[in-house]
Amino acid sequence: MDLSSTFRSQSTFLPSKHNSPSLYPRPILSIPFVSPKNPLQPLRTRRLTVAAAAATKKTIEGVSEELNSIASQNLDYAAARRRVRFAFAPFHQQLDHFLFKMAPAGVRTEEWIERNSKGLEIFFRRWMPEPGVKIKGTVCFCHGYGDTCTFFFEGIARFIAASGYVVYAIDHPGFGLSEGLHGYIYSFDELADNVIEQYAKIKERPEVKGLPCFILGQSMGGAVTLKVHFKDPHGWDGMILVAPMCKIADEVKPPEPVAKILTFLAKVMPTAKLVPQKDLSELMFRDPRKKKMAVYNVICYDDRTRLRTAVELLNATEEIEKQVEKVSSPLLILHGAADKVTDPAVSRFLYENASSKDKTLKLYEEGYHCILEGEPDDRILTVLNDIISWLDARC
Repeated sequence: MDLSSTFRSQSTFLPSKHNSPSLYPRPILSIPFVSPKNPLQPLRTRRLTVAAAAATKKTIEGVSEELNSIASQNLDYAAARRRVRFAFAPFHQQLDHFLFKMAPAGVRTEEWIERNSKGLEIFFRRWMPEPGVKIKGTVCFCHGYGDTCTFFFEGIARFIAASGYVVYAIDHPGFGLSEGLHGYIYSFDELADNVIEQYAKIKERPEVKGLPCFILGQSMGGAVTLKVHFKDPHGWDGMILVAPMCKIADEVKPPEPVAKILTFLAKVMPTAKLVPQKDLSELMFRDPRKKKMAVYNVICYDDRTRLRTAVELLNATEEIEKQVEKVSSPLLILHGAADKVTDPAVSRFLYENASSKDKTLKLYEEGYHCILEGEPDDRILTVLNDIISWLDARC
C-alpha cells in the first residue's frame, strides 16, 4: 500500500512503558490534538471522540470467535499488536499460500527487540541458511506502508535465505511489532535514519561482516530505500526495489491548494485520519484466492491515512523524483505491468534517469502491485528466482 492509493480513492515480547494499558487506557477512536513530534505522550488538551474502533472491524472468516475478539482490539500501541501477532502465529503457519506451504525447510530464524537512538523499541527478525550452506551475502528488508515483516515476507525471506543469504528485516516505527502510534509517520527522514542506524549494526555482526550487503525495499519501502541511498550512497552493494513508491502520478496527485490545506491540518492535528480510503485488495492481488488471505495479516495498518503521514509520504516522493539521477548503486527494479497502486511507468522513469551503470528493470506482464505475494504461484517463483539470480551475479 502507498500514498498514491490514498489519493486514488479520493479523486513473547518485552513490555514497554509506552504501551502500558494502565498508562494509556484503551481509547475509543479519537482525533487528539497532540504534539506531532511525540504523539504517544498525552497532552492536557481536548480531543474529539467517535465510536469505538473495534465495532467497525470486519469479522475474519475461518478463525474462531476468540481470535476474532483478539483481532478486534485497538492496535494503536505495539503491546496490543504483539499480543495479536502471538495469538495468530499458529494459524498463519497453516495458510494454503505458496509462500508458506512451499517455503524451504531448514532455514534458521530469530527475532528480538532493541531500542533505537530515539528510545523506541524496534522489532528485528533474521533468517539464516541451514548449517553447511555457504553464506554469500546479506539482504536487509524495508517493508511497505501499513505492513510488517512478519507475514508474507516470512515466506519470501525463507526462499532467499535458502539460497545462501542471511536476511534481516525490521518493522518501521509505528508499524508491525515496533513501537510507535500505529500508521503514524512523523518524519520520513527519521524513518530512513532509523533504517541506516539499525542496519549499520547488522553489518557488523560476525556472521555477515565483510560480505556483500544488499537492501530490498517494497512499495513505500522502496521510497525508504532510495532515501537511505541518498543519505549513504556507498553503504550498500546493491538495491532491489519491488513496485517502488518513488513518484505520485500526476493524475492522482492532489492539487496544490489541497496539498497546502493538508499540510496545515497536519500541523494542527497530525494524527487525525483522512476520509476512508478505497479497499485496494482488488488492485493489489491478481490471484483471488491469495487476496482472501490478506485479511489474516492482522497487524497490518489498514485504517484511514493519518494527516501527517500523508503529507510526509507526499513530500518524500516529491524529493525522490527530483533526485533520481543521484541513484548510483547497482539497481534491480521489479514491477507488475498492470499495477494500479504504484505506476510501473514511474519505475521506468527511475530506471531511465538513474545514473547507475549496473541497472536492470523487469516488468511482469499482467502483474498487479503485490508481485511477490498476490500473483499465481509460478509468477511468484519467477520473481523470487529473478531476485536470487541478480544477487548471485553480484556476489
